[in-house]
Amino acid sequence: MKTYLVGGAVRDRLLGILLDLPQDARAAADRDFVVVGETPDSMLAAGFKPVGRDFPVFLHPRTGEEYALARTERKSGRGYRGFIVHAAPDVSLDQDLGRRDFTINAIAEDAEGNLVDPYGGVRDLHARILRHVGDAFVEDPLRVLRAARFMSRFAPYGFSIAPETLALMRDMARSGELDALTPERVWQELSRALASTQPSAFLRALRDADALAVVLPEVDALYGVPQRAEFHPEVDTGVHTEMVCDMAARIAPGDAVIGFAALTHDLGKALTPVDELPKHIMHEQRGLAPLSTLCARLKVPGAHRELAKAACREHLQVHCLLELRNDTVHDLIARNDGFRQPQRIDQLAIVCEADKRGRGGMSESAYPQADELRRLHAAAMMVRGADFARRGLEGPALGAALRQARITAIGKARQRAPRIKASAPES
Repeated sequence: MKTYLVGGAVRDRLLGILLDLPQDARAAADRDFVVVGETPDSMLAAGFKPVGRDFPVFLHPRTGEEYALARTERKSGRGYRGFIVHAAPDVSLDQDLGRRDFTINAIAEDAEGNLVDPYGGVRDLHARILRHVGDAFVEDPLRVLRAARFMSRFAPYGFSIAPETLALMRDMARSGELDALTPERVWQELSRALASTQPSAFLRALRDADALAVVLPEVDALYGVPQRAEFHPEVDTGVHTEMVCDMAARIAPGDAVIGFAALTHDLGKALTPVDELPKHIMHEQRGLAPLSTLCARLKVPGAHRELAKAACREHLQVHCLLELRNDTVHDLIARNDGFRQPQRIDQLAIVCEADKRGRGGMSESAYPQADELRRLHAAAMMVRGADFARRGLEGPALGAALRQARITAIGKARQRAPRIKASAPES
């Protein structure tokens, strides 16, 4: 049986060697294999378990790793599912690699460690280029998003998209082919990009390909919208959004829940009346409607949606936390379900810190509001409703007593710590 390791496992091993990364610091990609010259019957006879629904994929009887029969694909309709798959013993390894998206993903390795690289993937790894394999690239609209998502991971290593690949991506975006993508696949690529090292590269790649307005029109609308330079030296709201996403990835690496809230916290600025610019009065309230539209369209999971709503609505309040009254702090926590879901307050603090530090020249700025919010929240959490219930209180009386006790606890926590003075930055 002729088997070859393919795809991300080969790419990431070579990239780790190229970057001189220690073995334990290299990405651990799933190991996928291509099998040449076999049939489904011969795979079953060898003990492999079939799992592929759309094409022949099998699990190894001992390791559980995926082995797919070499195959070709032919376009038969719109979208990323409109393909006819041909898997047969006469399909060569080169033909199988030729259907893949990018040259750096079209490298195979045999059992002896020899590389098979018919499309120059090793060359492009050395050149830090993301390049499409062939003209069939345009047949799968998902590849536009995959290119952008790969950039969110590889841009920190100096990668760029080949000009000819970017040109094809533009053609695909303008053709309307991206409309065939399902919300689930768009969300999958977006969430993976937000959990990457440099989410801004995802946004820039889509924007350069004229695809951001198709996939995320609410975010695309932020570009070119000015902000007050004294609070936002970067001025452009779209650029600020990129910076906040990257700062969120730095503070909370790999956390797409935080990343999505960072991405969407300022959507309301695209709706600011022109005669109010560069100020953005009430933008936090205006942002809730486009956020709701985006979440509904992409079927965003509940945890991501709820934190994004909280960050959109509350980030100015958190920025002003050091000046808020004790009861206002309590109500901010309660309004965001912080007593039942305490992790949300920590998440909100992280997003707001990313918002403050995601500005020109402010990446290393202190943000005492984050730790202060956590500290006051912890003090309020020490007050338990069960203690009041044991005193015979119930209903509205219990709620009122609990609220007042928590406000008092917040006040005492503030008295025990030095008063921190900080100017309240505009959103």
